[in-house]
Amino acid sequence: MHPQIREPKPGKCRFCGMDLIPLGDSSGGSGAVLSFSANALKLMEVETAEVVRRTAESEVRLVGKLDYDQTRVKAITAWAGGRIDRLYADYTGLPVKAGDHLAELYSPDLISAQAELLGALRSAVQIDPGSELVGRSVRGTLEAARDKLRLLGVRPEQIERIEQTGRVMDHLTIYAPIGGVVIEKPAEEGMYVQTGTRIYTVADLSRLWLMLDAYESDLPWIHYGQRVSFTTKAYPGRVFEARISFISPVLDGQTRTAKVRATVDNAAGLLKPELFVRATVAASLSDGGRVMAPDLSGKWICPMHGDVIEEGPGICSICEMDLAAAESLYAPAERPERLPLMIPASAVLITGRTLDRGVVYVQAEGQETPTFAGREIVLGPRAGDAYVVLEGLMEGEKVAASGNFKIDSAMQIAAKPSMMTMSEAGPEEKIEQTVCPVMGGAIDKEIFIEYE
Repeated sequence: MHPQIREPKPGKCRFCGMDLIPLGDSSGGSGAVLSFSANALKLMEVETAEVVRRTAESEVRLVGKLDYDQTRVKAITAWAGGRIDRLYADYTGLPVKAGDHLAELYSPDLISAQAELLGALRSAVQIDPGSELVGRSVRGTLEAARDKLRLLGVRPEQIERIEQTGRVMDHLTIYAPIGGVVIEKPAEEGMYVQTGTRIYTVADLSRLWLMLDAYESDLPWIHYGQRVSFTTKAYPGRVFEARISFISPVLDGQTRTAKVRATVDNAAGLLKPELFVRATVAASLSDGGRVMAPDLSGKWICPMHGDVIEEGPGICSICEMDLAAAESLYAPAERPERLPLMIPASAVLITGRTLDRGVVYVQAEGQETPTFAGREIVLGPRAGDAYVVLEGLMEGEKVAASGNFKIDSAMQIAAKPSMMTMSEAGPEEKIEQTVCPVMGGAIDKEIFIEYE
């Protein structure tokens, strides 16, 4: 009555007090093999599926949000200490173009540097043409004064105008280094700043990053260069595209996810940072590791910025590193020469002992009555409604795709190895133990096997 009760010697069941019987006697055989009549299989609703070789494909669903492209975010700081007398861009969210004036700064250091330039310029005019040594020294001083102004943020055309007019500028105009949107404005008019104080932060939103969270089970399906389709509630029914440019080499210890970054073209300006998205990646199984999409073969990419992809050799437009051949950094994600074995996910009974083990019931061939044998297999990744089988099955075998829990229950009732004990005793191993009989041990076969 309680087949889970097993003892090394005869005795009574600790639950119901019935006499224990030898384990092998309860079913008339050994091992995880059991035969059923046709009526029994019909009542148990058992259906079988063939073990086949096919491409392991899956649609990975991810969630995340849009973020700034960090390579297109610039901090605009004071290059010299002084007082901010005018802020032209006086609120966040203001769009600016490269070269737009943003602020005016009064700086005593700037005035002093201009005075040095004008003094050096007068000395250069007054030197004796016959003295080469003095002339070389004065010209060096003049060039140093120009360099000092350039380092303080004065443009070359402004320096030229100072030299031509002989007049000192009392304010330094700060210009936008890139086009984009002002996302931070910590400074105010009339505020005194030091060298390096942040005045603005400008972000170019023509390209964004899509930051996705991938669970551990998703990682075998994700690789560099894959296409990502995503939607957002801001634009219902509209599908946007992106390309994976980075996969984090570490997992987040709290969420147990790895960050996956895709680059999104936002030239139309529809998308905004912090929008939540739902993304899908249509993928086929790869070998893992540093793998790239097949369409990137023959391309050249930046080792530091994976979203910089060119048709030929050159330098990176962001960091100016030499581009490298894609094959030197990643392996092409090609289909394996031999397709993997696949079975329906419903055919696998997960024991929970290990993450890569499961039990299936294989239908024996050449038997007069339908016979099923339990077998422990090694599982690969799950591909939708199917599993990849790494070990334990052969192509063409048939496994119970439905009703397998009932087969397993019959195994337990018959005191045979089941999903609960398969790894403790292999399918062909006879267990020399005594067990609590089910309903006296005499009619279990008639009820659960013959149903007659």
